[in-house]
Amino acid sequence: MENVQTNSAPVEEKQYSSFRYAVGAVLAFFGISSKTHRGSKKRAKLVGDIVTYVILLLGAFLMIYPFWWMMVNSLNTNAQVFGPPRLLPQSWRWQNYVEIFQKQPFARHYANTLLVAGVGTLGNVLISALSGYGFARVRFPGRGILFILLLTALMMPVEVIIIPLFYQMKAWHLTDSLLPLIFLPVFCSQGALSAFMFRQFFITVPKELEEAGRLDGMGHGGIFFRIMLPISVPVASSVGILAFLATWNMYLEPLVFTTSIDKYTLPLSLNNFNDVYGQPEWHLQLAATTLSVIPVMLVYLFFQEKVTDAMVNSGLKG
Repeated sequence: MENVQTNSAPVEEKQYSSFRYAVGAVLAFFGISSKTHRGSKKRAKLVGDIVTYVILLLGAFLMIYPFWWMMVNSLNTNAQVFGPPRLLPQSWRWQNYVEIFQKQPFARHYANTLLVAGVGTLGNVLISALSGYGFARVRFPGRGILFILLLTALMMPVEVIIIPLFYQMKAWHLTDSLLPLIFLPVFCSQGALSAFMFRQFFITVPKELEEAGRLDGMGHGGIFFRIMLPISVPVASSVGILAFLATWNMYLEPLVFTTSIDKYTLPLSLNNFNDVYGQPEWHLQLAATTLSVIPVMLVYLFFQEKVTDAMVNSGLKG
């Protein structure tokens, strides 16, 4: 665990140094060198730092402004949404956030999405951890062939098999329910990706830990739950976040498997704020979108370091 935490800082410093080197190369390409214009290495470093920070601030602005625009216009009227850009709302119409709950059962849709994302993520982490441990540590006939099939599922998006999945769920009488939306992140391409990430981590774990567990009388189950799973928390965090985000943002799957409005999830709910003529009510859509991105932002803010550490130490980053 200590190695996981200490390795991220050098990686970030290396990335920043590479970025500064790239900026210096661009300046040199345009003839801005220490010999011709800057006169000294100190001035060259200062100019490079200034250009670097300007580029970073510009990039941050381009990423933050769309979100700020969404929040500002969520407090405007529908007619004011596409007016001249403003830093603050014109109307401060907090009633928009009340109307989204009156227009349709938005609270139910929010609860549906939390349920699907929460249970789906938990199932994804548990099943993929068991699969990854099996592929990494357990020798059984056909392991190589099954791993190739896993990689095939990893490369196959759910859109390709959505029609067979629909008929399968229909045969099991699971359509117009939340169960298919929970199964998909566990057993489809997202589950394959998670299992691959766990496998990449488990094959790097020293065999001495497993041998020590066997000396204590543990079987595969004891080794997995008492040794492997606790030390794989960084990878489990990364897997869980990726699965949560993928499940939270599902649009095609609930569109195919659900028909009742009380079974909608947030992506479908956001597309349902229209007036009597079928025209989008943009101010309500933006208000609902602002509320729907809050869990995603919180998950990222609290666990972004774990995602970076897991990517560095799971063999997914070269």
